[in-house]
Amino acid sequence: MPRWIAHRGGGALAPENTLAGIRLAARMGFRAVEFDVMLSADASPFLIHDETLERTTNGHGAVCRTGDRELSALDAGAGERVPSLSEAALLCRQLGLRANVEIKPAQGLARQTAEVVVRQAQTLWGGDSLPPLLSSFSLEALEICRDLAPELPRGVLFETLPGDWPAMVRQLGAVSVHCDATQLSPEQAAAVRQQGLLLCCYTVNEAVQAERLLAWGVNSLFTDRLDLFAADAAA
Repeated sequence: MPRWIAHRGGGALAPENTLAGIRLAARMGFRAVEFDVMLSADASPFLIHDETLERTTNGHGAVCRTGDRELSALDAGAGERVPSLSEAALLCRQLGLRANVEIKPAQGLARQTAEVVVRQAQTLWGGDSLPPLLSSFSLEALEICRDLAPELPRGVLFETLPGDWPAMVRQLGAVSVHCDATQLSPEQAAAVRQQGLLLCCYTVNEAVQAERLLAWGVNSLFTDRLDLFAADAAA
């Protein structure tokens, strides 16, 4: 993964998890974007972070109880629609962007969400030299990804690294560890790197914090402040 990854598409400079955000990240020189995927009531994968619609759209209610047609018609900010995974994948491939697809299952839907996302990812990025990195806080979802598409790289998301994280990562066959930048210690960073894993931190919006983490050996940083780090991302 590149050093800088645009968080939720375009970070704070565009409506989150939208095609406009992905396009903006590419225009600003970012070579990777992260976005969240959840299932609709019709079991279709759409880009949205919350289990409910109110914060990021003009809709109301649970995403998993909203059908495709209604979800596609919502305003996700500045007139942008809630895009499908297929739309986002096509755009990333057209723009030459590496995608970090975060699987965010609604409660009780980890298995179904992972199965749908991984099957679509295999098709949408089939044969691409830049396969998506599939990540999740859900260990169950990552197990499904491992079993159904072992060829697609996986990343394990933590807030804080638990004591048994090495065993968890090995069991999942993951290539990367993602954790809260404010919860990471230099000793933990060194331990992750010693395991031969990529280390990614979210969400880094200050230059001083970024410099410290990079000095610790962190490989990639997710940011909302594309304006602050665009020059470094494009270098």
